[in-house]
Amino acid sequence: MAAEDKWGQTSGLVMLLPHGFEGQGPEHSSARIERFLTLAAEDNIQVCNATTAAQYFHLLRRQVRRSIRKPLIVFTPKSQLRAKTSRSSLDQLTHGSFEEVLDDPGVRDPAEVRRVVLASGKVAVEAMAARDGAGAPAAIVRIEQLYPWPFDAVAAVLERYGNAREVFWLQEEPENMGAWNAIKGRLYEAHGDTHEITRISRTESGSPATGVHAIHVQEQDDLFARALADL
Repeated sequence: MAAEDKWGQTSGLVMLLPHGFEGQGPEHSSARIERFLTLAAEDNIQVCNATTAAQYFHLLRRQVRRSIRKPLIVFTPKSQLRAKTSRSSLDQLTHGSFEEVLDDPGVRDPAEVRRVVLASGKVAVEAMAARDGAGAPAAIVRIEQLYPWPFDAVAAVLERYGNAREVFWLQEEPENMGAWNAIKGRLYEAHGDTHEITRISRTESGSPATGVHAIHVQEQDDLFARALADL
């Protein structure tokens, strides 16, 4: 983390860390996103959470081809690894580039959106399914790069949804974990004057996740119910 600042040494190291709450217990849930984001400063590392095959391919391709050398931390999926929602077409793999933010492909009329829900990784994909089931006027926007924070890309998405005055940050981790504490200042700094910003997460906890699958399912359902409430 400090090699470039202290000794002028750069590195293209890539770390793939399995992450995602599947109801299998604390040791199988969290790769500790919050710890890497605490160490992130002065563009010393990249922290990403790609949700499609094309995004993952273009992210690794960017890492190899770009002129600058920065360590890349990738939080890789578990259940999403073989899920249909993660598949990409051949055209998506052979064209394009890594997108730091993925807009919601399920929104037909941006003017109807009343709430923008920002999320990263597996929980964003699940939130889309919950939104579709509820028919709620919300856009689920995937933050594929958590650091450096994509200020311009997030601003562009929010500008598209001009009638949405609410921005929710949705994470499956407890309040004291995950990305919230690292990115909330960036959200308030850039959008606090124009949008009402709300966090949706599990309550703070000393353990990364519950060890009881039934409680896990109950907590996940509660997350999506609160993210889409009053719409």
